[in-house]
Amino acid sequence: MKDFIIIFREPDGRTIDHSKRETEKHQEDWKIWIEKWKGKLKDGSSLKLNGKMIQGADKKIVNDIHKVGKEIVGGFLLLEAEDLSEASRIVASCPIFDFEGYAEIRERQN
Repeated sequence: MKDFIIIFREPDGRTIDHSKRETEKHQEDWKIWIEKWKGKLKDGSSLKLNGKMIQGADKKIVNDIHKVGKEIVGGFLLLEAEDLSEASRIVASCPIFDFEGYAEIRERQN
């Protein structure tokens, strides 16, 4: 078995209006998905929307998070799978795609 880190990227939720019902369904879909794959999921979390970046040779501290347009890193998972193909099949079933998000899958180097 190999470890893969899944980085979830998505539109910043503060910039998109979803109905209460849509949000509740999305959260429930995540709970169901996590329960289904709990034997493969080793760790992970959503991330808060505030943070700091340290940039450049002068190590300037900026009170913000990395964004590309309105896109942010919303969370991560550590997933155990046989190979990248299995990891991809598991992640392809996740609810991140319902709200225009996407996932990057990278094998952890030991």
